[in-house]
Amino acid sequence: MKTALKIVGVLVALIVVLAAGVYIWASLKVNRLRAQTFDPQLVDFPIPFPIDPAEVSAMGLTDDQARQLADERAVARGKHLVEARYTCTACHGANFGGGVMVDSDLVGHLLAPNLTLGAGSRTANFQARDWDRIVRHGVRKDGHPAVMPAEDFQYMSDQELSDIVSYIRSLPPVNNTVPPSTFGPLGKILAATGKMTFSAGKIASHPAPHLVAPPAETVSMAFGQHLATVCMGCHGPDFSGGPIPGGDPSWPPARNLTPDATGLKGWTYDQFVTALSQSRRPDGTALRAPMTLMATYGQSMTDVERHALWAYLQSLPPVTKKQKQ
Repeated sequence: MKTALKIVGVLVALIVVLAAGVYIWASLKVNRLRAQTFDPQLVDFPIPFPIDPAEVSAMGLTDDQARQLADERAVARGKHLVEARYTCTACHGANFGGGVMVDSDLVGHLLAPNLTLGAGSRTANFQARDWDRIVRHGVRKDGHPAVMPAEDFQYMSDQELSDIVSYIRSLPPVNNTVPPSTFGPLGKILAATGKMTFSAGKIASHPAPHLVAPPAETVSMAFGQHLATVCMGCHGPDFSGGPIPGGDPSWPPARNLTPDATGLKGWTYDQFVTALSQSRRPDGTALRAPMTLMATYGQSMTDVERHALWAYLQSLPPVTKKQKQ
């Protein structure tokens, strides 16, 4: 009996030492990842985008009136963008005063900062290039990677980002100081092994120029492709789905969105809209997170946006995948 207890004790000690070693290795690896620096090509753009001079002249507007109208239009466009296309509020909260991406002692406490102009604002002194750096590149002012999921927004145009900033600046200030994000033991291991990744290290478009303005809002391949770029973070660059990189470990693989038998082949447009806005498959079963979080955005999209997105996804080459959402 004593011998058996000694063996068990030795095994437990070995497991503890091994676990401690893995944790220390993961902690050091995450520290190195967070210490990386990035120098993306940044751009400056007007906030808000001005009205075309020809329209200003035709309407007989003074400079002050033109600036006011430009701001009103930008705020309206920005409101629609965050309600229908870009999932800013999912992390930063409906009032943009800060929110929670992950709240787990095991995985970590990944928190989204206060973007309003209230006390604790992370953006109070931001210029256009600072918004560009964090939103489209996932890089903080000091050059280090942020936990911001910028891969979902890397193809956002200058005007769209400007519109969103105009909208956020129009909101009531929220007084809320959000503490820095921290990784838990499992989060460190996931990050160290590449299962959770920083956007800055995933984005290949750091040196590439951004679109100045989005494609015209018509049922076209160009507009549909632009809308679909926000889906790539989960569904992949070829939209064939699979495990969601950096996502919650409990999330199922993202569905194949190509017109393959394992994807959207055989679906109708109405079934696609039901999945997008009601989180239900054609057979009536419910989709799981994170797609359930997308329903409010799908409901806010215009018919033109939904038709353009559907047309683009149906134009993709079929890719066979076994995973389903």
